[in-house]
Amino acid sequence: MSQVRLLVVDDEEINRDIIAEYLEDSDFELAMAQDGESALQRLHADAAFDAVILDRMMPGMDGLQVLRSMQSDAQLRGIPVIMQTAAASREQVAEGLKEGAYYYLTKPYHRDALVTIVRSALDSVQRRKELAGEIEQYRGVIALTQSARFRVRTLQDARAITAAISGLATDSSSVSLGLLELLINAIEHGNLGITFHEKASLLAADRWESEIERRLALPENTDKYADVSFEREPQLLRISIRDRGPGFDWRSYLTLNESRALYPNGRGIAVARHVAFRSLEFVEPGNQVIATATTPQ
Repeated sequence: MSQVRLLVVDDEEINRDIIAEYLEDSDFELAMAQDGESALQRLHADAAFDAVILDRMMPGMDGLQVLRSMQSDAQLRGIPVIMQTAAASREQVAEGLKEGAYYYLTKPYHRDALVTIVRSALDSVQRRKELAGEIEQYRGVIALTQSARFRVRTLQDARAITAAISGLATDSSSVSLGLLELLINAIEHGNLGITFHEKASLLAADRWESEIERRLALPENTDKYADVSFEREPQLLRISIRDRGPGFDWRSYLTLNESRALYPNGRGIAVARHVAFRSLEFVEPGNQVIATATTPQ
């Protein structure tokens, strides 16, 4: 695997030095920019960065302006942005999420927090790239299907069904991102009982997938599936996911608040609602979700 390339954007030299020190033992190649203008120049000259660590508050062009410019550029919008901020208020997080910043770091932060957030962002991009190729494999067959029902048990099942169903949507890339998050939520939280804080710890220790495999092998979980179905209507795709769990209070997860913005997890439902789907509705007690997306005419 090629070395991961990160662009660090911060107007304070000491902050750039701290990030370089924190990441010096990681397999990352770092490039530095001291303001928003030079960051965009660097990105336009070389778009082959895997992620951007971006300071929100900078003189001249601030972090949100840089983010907006990246989102308006087809070559740059797929690069994940990790926003640094001195105060992650609810309003700032909501504004950043709307613009496409799904990862936050509040200064000052520890090395482990930085590494975990960076790896979480990179994993998300890798999943999207893998799904993009798989969507094309399924598109021909699934296009002939008006409705279907599936049983999903493993992460591999979730990725396969995501690739198959999202290929029916107009914006298959965004729908695949949101659909996979909902299916993972059904497996890990609904069926296997992995809590928010447990997942954060597992991600930090790089043990999340192995813990899912361990719990799937337990006798009490061998028959736990998520039921997934879709129906096609004129210009509309309706997807239903029901897990075997007791449900949860989904309302607090519909938006990315300031407390969860600093964790490597907990943003999937908010991203699905704001970015991936036309509508997202949970059914009491929270173990079923119905999502809709537009389809080509």
